[in-house]
Amino acid sequence: MALKCGIVGLPNVGKSTLFNALTEAGALAANYPFATKEPNVGIITVPDKRLEQLADIVNPQKIQPTTVEIVDIAGLIKGASQGEGLGNQFLGNIREVDAILHVVRCFDNDNVVHVDGSVNPVRDKEIIDTELILKDIETVEKLVEKLKKQAKTGKKEDKKNFEVAQEILEKLESGIPARAIDLDEEAMALIKTMYLLTAKPILYVCNVDEDSVHDGNEHTKAFIASVAAEKAEVVLISAGIEADIVELESIEERLEFLNDMGLTEPGVNKVIKASYKLLNLITYFTAGVKEVRAWTIRDGWKAPQAAGVIHTDFEKGFIRAEVINFSDYVTLGSEQAVKAAGKMSVEGKEYVVIDGDVMHFLFNV
Repeated sequence: MALKCGIVGLPNVGKSTLFNALTEAGALAANYPFATKEPNVGIITVPDKRLEQLADIVNPQKIQPTTVEIVDIAGLIKGASQGEGLGNQFLGNIREVDAILHVVRCFDNDNVVHVDGSVNPVRDKEIIDTELILKDIETVEKLVEKLKKQAKTGKKEDKKNFEVAQEILEKLESGIPARAIDLDEEAMALIKTMYLLTAKPILYVCNVDEDSVHDGNEHTKAFIASVAAEKAEVVLISAGIEADIVELESIEERLEFLNDMGLTEPGVNKVIKASYKLLNLITYFTAGVKEVRAWTIRDGWKAPQAAGVIHTDFEKGFIRAEVINFSDYVTLGSEQAVKAAGKMSVEGKEYVVIDGDVMHFLFNV
């Protein structure tokens, strides 16, 4: 699955520094507004120790982790919905991503300019929210006018869509993002066709100073309180620490640095894992001498859908799946041992894939 997360936020909050740490791509990270004019794009691997464990057992020719595409989008300012700054460009870029990583500045540093003159992550978030909602209102208003004409034909479906669109518009006008509107399945299907900015799932990334990376600070406390009603996930990282980690060449140096900082893993790993969870994704594996590989699917997908991620023919001609529980594979030490112990199951079209499953598909086209 090709998945894309967009890093957004006001100028100078640490977006490009985070992007560089995530992708090690070396995007321009400068101390002035609009350092990022064109979106930087990078591919990141999803850290998963299970892949390494399988590779240690199978000793394959190739190891292929699953990936997520990260887009560093131009900084937003007040008035973006009306085209201020790089607003139109920003909003166009964000429309193309699957999920939003919203970076807010939660550190004080007189040497780093803030576009609004002071550090206030709650205010900064509200600026972004307002601009996205205003753009969505513009989108839905046009749709309502179109559906209003269609509803006059008397068709039940057209009337229903018109009523739903009106409800969505009212909620947006009251400041409620589309993802927080309680709608039935039919209405949710209509929202998907609108490609609304505020319908996208969101992860808040608080960029803190080194001393606050463990327990946060007054800025993060205020911010977390402000988003409590959203039931959104918040991750604390220090983009400065992440930038330092990237500069270290060897794994040993990085581990030593993390240990000195009292950290068990880089903050970017937390961001990647949280993004995965945000998009309701899980991983299954294929394991053979040629390749041990991780595959990304939606939680709840059945075996034929999972097979289709490898190749569409696998889904079209799906016969059955041979499934090994990850812990059984590691404990018993080989596929042959698993089979001998009767631990491999044969599953049909209705099997719902479990995170960590090691799978082999049989198909015929």
